Amino acid sequence: MHGPGSAAWLLVALCAATGAYCLLRMRSGVEEQRRTAGSEALMGFGMALMAIPAAVITPPRAAWALYAVVFGAAALRALWASRSSAHHLHHLVGTFAMAYMAVGMAAAPSGHAGHEGAGAPLVTGLLLLYFAGYVLWSGARLVPVATAGGGPPASGWGDRPELARACRLSMGIGMVAMLLTM
Repeated sequence: MHGPGSAAWLLVALCAATGAYCLLRMRSGVEEQRRTAGSEALMGFGMALMAIPAAVITPPRAAWALYAVVFGAAALRALWASRSSAHHLHHLVGTFAMAYMAVGMAAAPSGHAGHEGAGAPLVTGLLLLYFAGYVLWSGARLVPVATAGGGPPASGWGDRPELARACRLSMGIGMVAMLLTM
């Protein structure tokens, strides 16, 4: 996951800011939005931790194993939740990708992927294709469209769908960047 220093710090900042906004979204009045925001906050903060440059801190293999367990459990939760909503399938792919990267980092000889690569190239390639497609799709959804009803604006930070989409787009971009360095 560790690329050039300035790019890595930008990725850390992007993912941490996304995680922080997702925590704000957890204040929504809609239970499903709160649950989704919690999952996305875990992803944002987890991505921020994984993107910290290796020159600053190199976590021990046990930390990568812990990440793999946490995101593996999150993947199982997303699999269970996908029975009621197709959106959770995206969470399933995201949490699987995080667990996959953590396992790859734990298996890497130096404890960080760097240029020697970690993980199976086919799986990494498939995840890259998925997230690149997701970034393009979610970016296109951010293009403003005329509203037909002109209803009242959302009342709080947790109920702003355009900000939630931007949050997901940011995490998708971060995931592409992290997978590229595997």
